[in-house]
Amino acid sequence: MSQPSPAASGALSGLVVLDLSRILAGPTCTQILGDLGAEVIKIERPGRGDDTRGWGPPFLKDGEGRETGESAYYLSSNRNKASVAIDLASPEGQRLIADLAAKADILVENFKVGDLKRRGLDYDTLKVRNPRLIYCSITGFGQTGPYAQRAGYDFLIQGMGGIMSLTGFADEDGGTETKCGVGIADVMCGMYATVSILAALNHRNSTGEGQSIDISLLDAQVSWLINQGVAYLTSGKVPGRLGNGHPTIVPYETFPASDQSFILAVGNDSQFGKFCKVAGAPELAEDPRYARNADRVRNRAELVPKIRRLTIEKAAAEWIAELEAEGVPCGPVNDLEQVFADPQVLARQMRITLPHPLGGEVDLIGSPINLEKTPVAYRSAPPLVGADTADVLTRLLGLGEDTLSDLAGRGILDLGPTPPDTATEGHSSK
Repeated sequence: MSQPSPAASGALSGLVVLDLSRILAGPTCTQILGDLGAEVIKIERPGRGDDTRGWGPPFLKDGEGRETGESAYYLSSNRNKASVAIDLASPEGQRLIADLAAKADILVENFKVGDLKRRGLDYDTLKVRNPRLIYCSITGFGQTGPYAQRAGYDFLIQGMGGIMSLTGFADEDGGTETKCGVGIADVMCGMYATVSILAALNHRNSTGEGQSIDISLLDAQVSWLINQGVAYLTSGKVPGRLGNGHPTIVPYETFPASDQSFILAVGNDSQFGKFCKVAGAPELAEDPRYARNADRVRNRAELVPKIRRLTIEKAAAEWIAELEAEGVPCGPVNDLEQVFADPQVLARQMRITLPHPLGGEVDLIGSPINLEKTPVAYRSAPPLVGADTADVLTRLLGLGEDTLSDLAGRGILDLGPTPPDTATEGHSSK
């Protein structure tokens, strides 16, 4: 039997989250809740667990340098959780999950519309036993509408939701529609789900009643088209792809230096004047075609090549040093090795290290949330499949050892591995 998790502290301490989600959107949401102090119980399939455990390489390596079954993808969004492996397809497993839901404050799921209703685990059924339950459903297209029964995946949603049509270089520059380099539709959907849950908690604090929440990847994707989406609604013109350019600010993109590209992000006319001074071309700032941002946007095609002919004359580091001294926003284009070695990133503890039973320790990305009174806490690394099954079901449901052994013997539960004693003392950041 695994040992109970350390007592949580934080803004959401004392809350129990039953996590029936997998892949990325739901786990992103529940990891945030866990970082903020909630007890998160992740329900997984016996033996196999979350699909993303196998989405590699890369996989975490053990102390001997051998690959484990824990993928980097899974590790990215499952810390501060307990893994309880229950066969959701079995009636006994469904009863156990319903019993856990009766004791939970929040339930997060991302099954296809109707799947949990067939198992007696839908909101209308569970709220009879637990009217305070906040039940958050995350789907590709929502609980209503003509696409409700479709499965939704991040890549598909990026295409259907318009962000791909805005990402990449224009056709005439050899570009094509391009997805973002990470599952941003999933991640943003998980964030909207978190905000919705916190709003529902505030409502429950006032009224005592829970509620259901319907969040979809497509809705979330359309919502964060933000300025580009409203620009279309305002003008009726479908925006095209601009590569690294900004639709309404110029110059605001990457420019070539003599050794590599760097970012120039001029946000106002004063900054443009300072850039022109550093570049030795003050006449550009005085030219009526470029003096105001609106004019620079209208004359982008003529201005940008002129700036490129200037920036190619010096190294990127030289440009950045001189422009920063003048207060002109600029910076490098870092790869991930440079990101996680950056002194600002390290100072803000955005790279953390936690003990892990297989790898000894595991490096993870920290939370960006900085609360003065109730800071986030990193209590545990992403768990092994079923590592907490016995502890959670004993502690919350009162199941005895004989019952657990019987259920495990019939494949309804997975009591998890007996991990090697390789865990080392970890640090909060490194």
